[in-house]
Amino acid sequence: MLLENKTAVITGCNRGLGRTILETFALNGADIFACARKDSDSFSELRKTLSKQTGSSIIPIFFDLAESQQVTNAVKEIISKKIQIDILVNNAGVGAGSFFHMTSLNDLKRIFEINFFSQLLLTQGISRYMVRFKAGSIINISSTAGLIGDAGMLSYGSSKAALIFATKTMATELGGDNIRVNAIAPSIIGTGMFQQMERKAREKLIESNVFKRPAEAVEVANLALYLASDLSSFITGQIVRIDGGHGI
Repeated sequence: MLLENKTAVITGCNRGLGRTILETFALNGADIFACARKDSDSFSELRKTLSKQTGSSIIPIFFDLAESQQVTNAVKEIISKKIQIDILVNNAGVGAGSFFHMTSLNDLKRIFEINFFSQLLLTQGISRYMVRFKAGSIINISSTAGLIGDAGMLSYGSSKAALIFATKTMATELGGDNIRVNAIAPSIIGTGMFQQMERKAREKLIESNVFKRPAEAVEVANLALYLASDLSSFITGQIVRIDGGHGI
């Protein structure tokens, strides 16, 4: 129960890593604003089952990160509940892969809008609210793609690299209000995005780590749990790689 009496905002909760983070946080006592682009029968059933199983309050918030006004409205909706927000997990994002000469400016802008600009907009709104309580933990889900210059990763890797730099800057600026900001940089996770990758790209990433497998979503969620909890109370501004020893 590492998050008992804490409230978290988590994006991308309806599938993949975000769904696993939602489950992990609920099982550890957190009440959660579960954000997703839209509702579905499976997502609705998940919320009901988790609430019944854990006793956690799970409030759905629906918005599209590609639409800045929807992000702003979501922040207003969350704050209107007048509940202290202790944790923000910026998990939602989109994957992309194309070589430099094949990457259009429009595609680059689209990836940055979702993976970077909207993340900052959401974090600005939530962190201003956190400042009132002089406490908080913000966790940005980045990627080793933002640290390693692999071919075909221009748009996705650049957006994640920007998020990494922003993490460090936010940690510096928000530390005075006792708000910690860290990023998690996974290599490859066995989720839906993994299945959508080209086979050769998947195999290359698997072969590059010492365990010769992708990370399980729960392994990354457990790292997010640690960074969200008071166990990591003196950790901020860090980019924590979870990559199975990629490149060592």
